[in-house]
Amino acid sequence: MKRLVTTTAAVAAVLVAPALRAQTMPPEEYQALARSIFSELIRINTTNTERGDNTAAATALARRLLDAGFAEEDVHVLVPADAPRKGNLVAVYRGRETGREPILLLAHIDVVEALPEDWSPDIDPFEFIERDGFYYGRGVTDDKDEAAIHVANFIRWKREGFVPDRDIIVALTADEEGGPRNGVEYLLEEHRDLIDAEYALNEGGGGMEKNGRKISNNVQASEKKFLNFTFTGSNPGGHSSLPVKKNAIYDLAGALRALQEHEFPVMLNEVTEAFFSRSADLVGGEMGDAMRRVVANPGDRAAAATLSVEPGYNSRLRTTCVATLLEGGHASNALPQLATANVNCRILPDHDPDDVLRGLQAMAARYDVTVEAAGEARPSPPSPLTDEVLGPIERITEQMWPGVRVLPVMSTGATDGLYLRRSGIPVYGVSGLFGDMDDVRAHGQDERIRVQNFYEGMEFLYRLVKALSGGGIA
Repeated sequence: MKRLVTTTAAVAAVLVAPALRAQTMPPEEYQALARSIFSELIRINTTNTERGDNTAAATALARRLLDAGFAEEDVHVLVPADAPRKGNLVAVYRGRETGREPILLLAHIDVVEALPEDWSPDIDPFEFIERDGFYYGRGVTDDKDEAAIHVANFIRWKREGFVPDRDIIVALTADEEGGPRNGVEYLLEEHRDLIDAEYALNEGGGGMEKNGRKISNNVQASEKKFLNFTFTGSNPGGHSSLPVKKNAIYDLAGALRALQEHEFPVMLNEVTEAFFSRSADLVGGEMGDAMRRVVANPGDRAAAATLSVEPGYNSRLRTTCVATLLEGGHASNALPQLATANVNCRILPDHDPDDVLRGLQAMAARYDVTVEAAGEARPSPPSPLTDEVLGPIERITEQMWPGVRVLPVMSTGATDGLYLRRSGIPVYGVSGLFGDMDDVRAHGQDERIRVQNFYEGMEFLYRLVKALSGGGIA
């Protein structure tokens, strides 16, 4: 899961001039180092397939750190006993003994599948290609860019002699994109002591660009919970030559039509309030006014209706549910006895899943359709918007890209941050890696990242982690 574009309307009124290249890029020797690490990582297939090997990638990155002089006791390749190709790298950059808890830098090094025939003929998804100012390859934006940056910055800090006032931990993990052995979950279960931290920096945020101009640097501090529900219509059935009004498919269709029209109540939290408050001036006009009004009064139905036209805003106002799969009937010449639908809900962090279930059941009961939860929602409490974290993000953003606004956001999808948040470790999705909001290629064909954006993100994270670890702002 990668950075989620907020919405097209959020940037209509603001285009900020790009910062000077010399002010935002790392020294050339560290650009070369990061490129070398990035290239090696992209060439290692880490998909959840027979060809994928996360352990190989973790081992390659561990070797980079060991060759740079990190002690063996501080570099760990951790492999589940039941999944030898699902290895994870955990490494520690030692700081002074000041009593401050560590910072955790998290990135996943697994990627979604990419078939060469699905990409352009001259681009191999598992080769690292530079062309026309972009790097191409599976994972260049999701999430091997951040993994390569963290390793390169570890080596840069060591060469420069930086001594933080706390330990800095990097964890590069498996199976975020899917698979049997999620790395973060595994590390929490079996190696919690190695990754325990005051808070973590992760993917999920990042910068938004439009027409080459930087708009906002987003900080993901919250994400929705994921839960599927099964809608079921049933009937004794009969011969199709003798139709009756009562029909399992018709009943299910009625319930799903009701779902289409259903809206859960507006429920704001600290993160979404900050998002709408800060976005209002960026957006302006009727939409910006609606943002101010809904923050002042979440019960303002007219303001909510205005915002709900935009899917990106609507999904941040409320819990959403949508039908995603259908199955019904057993023969072409028989009345259906059973019809089912999968309904996928993205539930607000503070919304009780049982309340969602009761609401869906009450709505569907009018059509004689039952509703059951398919599993349980994983809690992911919002991370607090503290000045300790947001302050340096805002100052470094202004330093590197004057005028670019920092926006706290709630992801409508999910990241590995949920495992940390529910275990008591706050997570902030922030990278300084900007991408074109109108050309999102993560998980898709010809995945790419602008070369300059990669190195600017590297410099941003270099400065941010230093600032959070007693190193000031470079």
